[in-house]
Amino acid sequence: MDMPCPCPRVTRSVAWIHIDRQMILTIHRHVISRIPRYSITYTDNTWLLHVNQAHQDDRGYYMCQVNTNPMISQVGYLQVVVPPNILDIESTPSSVAVRENQNINMTCRADGFPTPKIIWRREDGEEIAVEKKKKVLVYDGDVLPLTKVSRNEMGAYLCIATNGVPPSVSKRIILDVEFSPMIWVPNQLVGAPAGTDVTIDCHTEAHPKAIIYWVYNSVMVLPSKKYKTDYTENSYRAHMKLTIRNLQYGDFGNYRCISKNSLGETEGSIRVYEIPLPSTPSKQVTHTTVESRESNIIPSLRNDTTKLQQTDVYGMKNDLFTGSGSSLAGSGSSSAASSSSSSSMQTSLLPGGASGNSLSALSGGGAGGGSGSKGSLAIGKSMFYTERPPNTNAAAGLLHRLSWLSAGLILLLAAL
Repeated sequence: MDMPCPCPRVTRSVAWIHIDRQMILTIHRHVISRIPRYSITYTDNTWLLHVNQAHQDDRGYYMCQVNTNPMISQVGYLQVVVPPNILDIESTPSSVAVRENQNINMTCRADGFPTPKIIWRREDGEEIAVEKKKKVLVYDGDVLPLTKVSRNEMGAYLCIATNGVPPSVSKRIILDVEFSPMIWVPNQLVGAPAGTDVTIDCHTEAHPKAIIYWVYNSVMVLPSKKYKTDYTENSYRAHMKLTIRNLQYGDFGNYRCISKNSLGETEGSIRVYEIPLPSTPSKQVTHTTVESRESNIIPSLRNDTTKLQQTDVYGMKNDLFTGSGSSLAGSGSSSAASSSSSSSMQTSLLPGGASGNSLSALSGGGAGGGSGSKGSLAIGKSMFYTERPPNTNAAAGLLHRLSWLSAGLILLLAAL
């Protein structure tokens, strides 16, 4: 800093005086003050007082006095400006913690010349809630009052000091709002088919930072081929995900997401249940089993066989009555013929008897035998020939009953 004092004559004595400090600094070319930062030079009829590395103490009025009669003097003012400086000792620490819903005052002190102006703003650009009634982007003042602090007010605050002298300075103060954990579960019921992968998630908020983990069947779930865990954190918020691969019967049930910090613990529950796989439309194919075919066919065959047997019995009866009449009319010995026919019928019905396809033994000889043979052929056809034979055991029993029935009818007719 140079302060000039014009003086055309070198022979005249010139002195510099610091009025505020009442201190003689120089006389002519000599420095009287013991402060080494002051020096004096004479150039182009001008005395120059040099002040190196000016301090705040150098601020004030200076007088250049020329020793003439009368005395000539000139007075000037030296202003020493000082950029702002934040006083950490008098300010809030760089990190401060407060419980949720409590009050806190954050302070920022600074010096400099001119006196610095203090403003507050949030580092994230959000508004500052002042007394819960108004919100401002910038708050002026050394003290920032915050009442009933919420977790939304957590973050970094900037205290900025300015006085028009560069550079401006700032201090970053982190406000931590402490509260016990909270958990929010988007979906408490999650369904998935067996054999697929499913992802469940929880959202948690806590400060100080919480320990978060999953529990299934009272056992902590750890990352593995079966389980995949993901955690995403943002300030006091966290998003936790759990992916269960290849769901099996033992994987269905309740999963718990747990959040724990020094102030408390909480948990959320998610139930994973099984749902059927979506079915795809397909052609309906009718499978006919052997049992169903037998159950459908055999009853009808039995019914048909029974009808045929009834019809043949009545036909046999008519034929026998007809043959018996002719025999009685044409022959005098009817009882002998009937006896012969009866014995012949019984023989043919035996396993080792006459042909199974006919009862030809009924003819016994003569014209009456021919009529009887006709009736016996009708019985044989109905008894041994069907479109499809029934069950072997059932057919054998039926033939046995028919043989006795036929024998009984023949004996009855012979007795008549």
